[in-house]
This record gives sequence, structure tokens and C-alpha cells, in this order.
Amino acid sequence: MRSSNPIFSRWGAARATGRADAPARQPMGVPVGGRPDDYLTNPYAPGADPSARTDGNAVTVDDRTDGNAVTMDDVVVRTAMTLGTTVLTAVLSWLLLPVDEANLGMSYGLAVGAALVAFVLSLVQSFRRTPSPALILGYAAFEGVFLGVLSSTVSTYISPGVVVQAVLGTFAVAAGVLVAYRLRWIRVDRRFAGFVGAAATGFLLLLVADSLFSLFGAGDGLGFHSGGLGIAFGVVGILLGAAFLALDFRQVEDAVTYGAPREEAWLAAFGLTMTLVWIYLEVLRVLSLFNSDN
Repeated sequence: MRSSNPIFSRWGAARATGRADAPARQPMGVPVGGRPDDYLTNPYAPGADPSARTDGNAVTVDDRTDGNAVTMDDVVVRTAMTLGTTVLTAVLSWLLLPVDEANLGMSYGLAVGAALVAFVLSLVQSFRRTPSPALILGYAAFEGVFLGVLSSTVSTYISPGVVVQAVLGTFAVAAGVLVAYRLRWIRVDRRFAGFVGAAATGFLLLLVADSLFSLFGAGDGLGFHSGGLGIAFGVVGILLGAAFLALDFRQVEDAVTYGAPREEAWLAAFGLTMTLVWIYLEVLRVLSLFNSDN
């Protein structure tokens, strides 16, 4: 599948040159006599059932859904719209919501409210069977408000240049994961997904425990907010974000290769935006802790 985007154009080139190599890359699915990450039927075909084919033959691009299949350009455009909405509202909230001592409480309250709304919208979209552009763009907008106020606060009270460093760090992580994925330095399969899911669950449980300890008077909680332990925990968060980004790239590649419906581009944009926000927050945390300790 060809793309006019210079970054992704070579990604789908092998799929566009011919169908003979399609079985070499297969989406993650339920194994029935194949590799652990093989789909035995096209997961995006109408009425597809991963257990329907029992002859062990790999699915090919001939099993596409229809002519309205998603392309790499669809994913790029939807992702640009979603990320652009996040960046726009972040910049506007930075400029319009003051974080001086007189207005910090109001700005902080608006940021927390925006974060809660974004969380609710993301949950609603996650439980929907089909993507909703309104929900996804709404999530991006409210997430941007939260990021803008948070970034402005960190820049004002901790380190003036830390936000630019965090943005550059996020781009560096994303570029590194894209190169590693493109060169097949990492194998994204069901085992990889299971490991990342388990690690993320443990990470989130530690965050919840840390918050509860802090809430009920244990001072600095488990110690993830300062010092070397905080920096180490943030680095783990960045690595998890990078792993989720690799999973997002695999999802995009599978969708393009197997002719997913065009609306799947919104889900790809949603996933990529959430992952990049995660990485940015963890990079910002690490840099803030590092700068505050020096």
C-alpha cells in the first residue's frame, strides 16, 4: 500500500509490489496450527472468525474486506488532525490560563477537570465497537488543555526550558521506535503484547499505590516523586510508552496490509495520540526531577 508521506511511503511498499510476500507478515491473533501471532482468517473481513480456517494456511491480501480499505495516508491525516488538536489546545491553554500565584488554583482546577473529561472520553471510545471522530477529537482537545497548563506550570516553577526538552525527547523516542520497528530490531507478536500488558498493569498498580500512600499521609508516597527512584520509575514509564508505540505501529501495519475499513484510521490516530501523550508526560517527569535535583 503506497503512501505519499515520506516517512511511511516505504513502510507499505512491499505490500504494494505483490501479494506473494503477504504471508511473511501476519497480524497477531489466535493460533490454530500456525505461529503464535498468526491470523488464520482476515480479522477485518466481514464475519471473520479466527478459528474458522483449520487447514493451517496463512491469510493473504486476497482476503481483503472491500475497496474502501484504509491506507497509510488515511492514518497519517487522522493522526495529524488528532495530534494537531492536542497541540493547538495545549498552546491556547498555556497562553490563556495564567499560572501565577493569584490564578494558579483556578488554572489547576481547570486542568484537572479537563484531564478527567479526557479520561472519560477515552474510556467511552475504548468500549465502543466503532470509532467516533467526535469522541477522539474531544479527547484530544481536553487532553491538550491539561497538557498546556501542566507544561506551563512546570516551565514556570521548575525549569524554563524543560518543556522544549520534553517535546524533543518525545520525538526522539518516537523516531527511535519507528526505526527499530521498521528494521525489525523488535518483534511485535502476541508474546510481546502480553509482556507489555503485564508490565503496564504492574506500573499502573504502583502508581495507584503511590497515590494512596500520599493521600493517606505517607508523605512522599512510595518515593516515585523525587530522587533517583523517581527518575528510574519515569524511565520505566518511557520504556513502556515506547513498547506501546511499537504495538501501535503493528496495529497500523496490520490494518493497512489486511484491508481494514477506512474508519480504522481514527482508532490508529487515537492509539498513537494516547501513547505519545504518555511518553511526553514521562519524559517531562524525568527531566523535571533531574533538573530539580541539580
